[in-house]
Amino acid sequence: MKKLLILLLISVLGNVGLLWFAQRQYQDTNALRLDPLQLSLYADPVPSKTVGQQRVVFFGDSRALSWSAPEMANVEFINRGIGNQTSEQIRLRFAQHVQPLQADVLILQLCVNDLKAIALFPQRRDAIVAQCKRNLQDIITPARQSGSKVLLTTVFPLGEVPLERALFWSDAIAPAIQEVNQFIAAQAGDGVTVLDAFTLLQGEANVIRPEYSRDLLHLNAQGYAVLNQHLAAALNALSQ
Repeated sequence: MKKLLILLLISVLGNVGLLWFAQRQYQDTNALRLDPLQLSLYADPVPSKTVGQQRVVFFGDSRALSWSAPEMANVEFINRGIGNQTSEQIRLRFAQHVQPLQADVLILQLCVNDLKAIALFPQRRDAIVAQCKRNLQDIITPARQSGSKVLLTTVFPLGEVPLERALFWSDAIAPAIQEVNQFIAAQAGDGVTVLDAFTLLQGEANVIRPEYSRDLLHLNAQGYAVLNQHLAAALNALSQ
């Protein structure tokens, strides 16, 4: 009887958890329908630039949003990352979220949310990769036209795939990341610098080193600390 009550309690708690999760997903989905680009997240007035300071803007998805800036003299960091966004959403909000800031340097980290969708739409793999490349170019071009230098970061390596995501994952995602990163590396040129985050973070078999991983898609503080060492050097070089 006691075991039966325990099983019943576990079942009730499990159902309550599933109901909460379903409700949260429903709310998030409908909130996104009302503001598909999430432009309201950065609706505050544009801060004035300080004379003598370099303005650096992080732009992209949750990996950009979670990037804690390094301590640097005479550098103002502003973050315009939004979690779960695809490169298409990021591109479409450039004009409102980034262009008015008049960044001296724009740091880009995006595309993983496009590429993880290959598991759900394997037949669209090539189109998804092509869209990532096109959207990257369509952000770089207006940024350069606005006078900003661009610091492109390669797409970070993946962490270990947890059991709960195994059914919604594909071995085709990692090679797609490599293809996009090759494209990113080729963009280096006048006003565009590439920071190869993938190489800095990767361990064996092209996955992230465990000590840098928070989960499948995200870095921990140690991972960002490694990137910041190289980011600071790159920004110093760009300020010369």
